[in-house]
Parts: sequence; structure tokens; C-alpha cells
Amino acid sequence: MKVDAIDRVIKSAIHVMESSKYKIFEISESARNELEALNRELQQVIEETTLTIHQVDKLELDYRRSRIRLTEVSRDFHRFTEEDIRIAYEAATQLQLQLTIYREKEYHLKMRRDDLQKRIRSVERQVERAETLVSQMNVVLEYLSGDLNQVTRMLESAKNRQMLGLKIIMAQEEERKRIAREIHDGLAQTMAHVVLRTEIAERMLTQQYFDSVKEELSDLKGQVRDGLEEVRKMIFNLRPMALDDLGLIPTLHKFVQDFEEKSKIRTRFELAGREKRLPTEMEVAVYRLIQEAFSNVLKHANASFISLTITFQKQMVQIVVKDNGNGFNVEEMESKMMVGNNHFGLIGMKERVDLLEGRIDIDSSKEGGTKITMLIPINPEHREE
Repeated sequence: MKVDAIDRVIKSAIHVMESSKYKIFEISESARNELEALNRELQQVIEETTLTIHQVDKLELDYRRSRIRLTEVSRDFHRFTEEDIRIAYEAATQLQLQLTIYREKEYHLKMRRDDLQKRIRSVERQVERAETLVSQMNVVLEYLSGDLNQVTRMLESAKNRQMLGLKIIMAQEEERKRIAREIHDGLAQTMAHVVLRTEIAERMLTQQYFDSVKEELSDLKGQVRDGLEEVRKMIFNLRPMALDDLGLIPTLHKFVQDFEEKSKIRTRFELAGREKRLPTEMEVAVYRLIQEAFSNVLKHANASFISLTITFQKQMVQIVVKDNGNGFNVEEMESKMMVGNNHFGLIGMKERVDLLEGRIDIDSSKEGGTKITMLIPINPEHREE
């Protein structure tokens, strides 16, 4: 294929994608505006629902009192006249009517609130899909807009490397979206609920419902604790602070323990050789390698047991992850990875090991489980004398 022909194809593709990208961006902005309007309306409905609930509670209390009053005047004909009975009856009837109206209003407000929440979730998914498309187009445009000769050389000699880079970028974007979803669906919703419950507790205090306020505050304390625990888990997943404070081995002990509790897969962690602190970036890289290996076992191996063995040598760190799961054909898997199939877990591990100038060996069979051995050289200034 001639260079000028490739140039025309690429320019045409860039033009089409740029045009499409701006259209998708307009759709995304429209969806964002709709989302803001829906959130404002939802807030108004929530506030109105809260006020209506309080009004229903007040009317129920007044109605019960009016029924008691009606019973009293109806029984004692010596103390109360027919006019007293009529007034008590009309008061009870009027309160019953108001109570029915407000209960109906409360029901419709709750229905409206639920409908708005469903629409908000739907619009949020639209915004997310549009952002994903724009992100994907930006990645592709970045490649297409580069130097033509460089693109031609990549097409001829580095297609697999190009695809790997693209997948790494997409994986980073997916991780950012996952974190955003966790914050939105978990912590943000919890905090919004806490705010709403706090407002209810404030209104109840003014009406001297002290027992109910006590229950509300107890529930709020539990929700805040749950939110705090969720934040700690997210922080640990992003960057385990124990790596900086305690080092690699104690952090891995906790990771293996947490993995076993969460996955119900029996685990074993063995340490050989003389433990030593590694450079910070190397400890992070080793931790992520082990994290990815365990994640692959959980997702694909259907295993009941997994072992981790770390051996500190003079100039190397050896990491062995072994499971008793389904296993796979290594040659077949490597050939699929070469043509760009979605086996990003193994691709990511190989890439990390390459960046550390190490070596990774995979031994697997469909009946005998999988054994992954990684050899990572230790930075010279951190080797033992």
C-alpha cells in the first residue's frame, strides 16, 4: 500500500471521527443538563416528601386525639350537648379528610421520587456511555494524528505493541470509571442519605420526638461508620498505605488474608530467604503483580486453593503463584494474546515484568492447575554486599 493512499485513508478517518466526536459530545452535554435538572427536581421532591411525612404524622396524632374527644362527648350526655357532639364529630371528620389527602400526596410524592431516581440512573448511564465513546475516539485519534511514517512503521513492525498500549490506556480509563462508580453508588449515596436523615432528625427535635431522634441518630452513626469503612477499602485498593509503613511482606500477609475471607478460596503464604525492603516503586510493582495473579485465579480458574511463595535471593526476588484450578493450554493462550484477544490480565502481568527487566514463566494444564513463576532483579544499590 502506498504512503499517499494510507495518508488519504487516515485523513478521511480522522475527519469522520472528529465530526462524530463532537456530535457525541453534544449528546453528552445535553444528557448532563437533563441530569442536573432531574437532580434539582429530585431534591425538591425529597424535601416536599419529608415535609408531607411530618404533616401526616401530625395529622395522625391530631386525628387520634379527635377520635378520643368524640368518644368522650358521645358517652357523657350530662356534661356535653348535641352541639358539642356535632363539633367534635365535624372536627374528627375534617382531620380524617385532611389525613387522607396528605397520605395520597405522600404516596404520589414517593412514586415521583422513585421515578426520578430511575430516570437519573438511566441518564447517568447515557452520559457514561457517551464519555466512553469520546475517550475511545480520543485514543484512536491520538494514534491516527501522529506522523504518517511513524504510523506506517507501527503498522508494519509493531502492531501488537500498539494494541497493547491502546489496551493499557483503555484499562486505565475503565479503572477511573470504576472508581467513580464506586464513589457515586456507595459513598455519595450514603452521604446524601445521611444529610436527609439529619434534616429529619432536626425537624423531629423541634417537635420533641426525642425517642425517634435517638433512633435516627443511632442509624446515622451506623451509616457513617459504613461509609468510613467503604472509604478505607477504596483507599487501600488504590494504594495500600501499609506498603510505605510496613513494607511488602506484611502488606501481602494482609492481602492474602483479606482475599481468603472475601473469596472463600483457601490460601497459603510462604516466605523463603532473608526478607529485605525493596525500592518503593518495586514493592508497588510486585504487589500489583501478585494482586493481578490472584484476581485471574478468582475470575477464571474456579480454584479451591491458591499458594504464594516469595523467595529473596541475593540479586533476585522469586514469586510463585500456584492454584489447583481448571488450567489452560499455555501455547494456545499465548497465540491468542499475540493476535490481540482480550486476555489483558496476563498481558498486563507480562508487561509489568518486562518493565522490571524480569522474567515470567507460566506452567498450566487443564487438569493440573496453573503455576506462575516470576523472577524480578533487585536494584543494584539495594543488593546485599
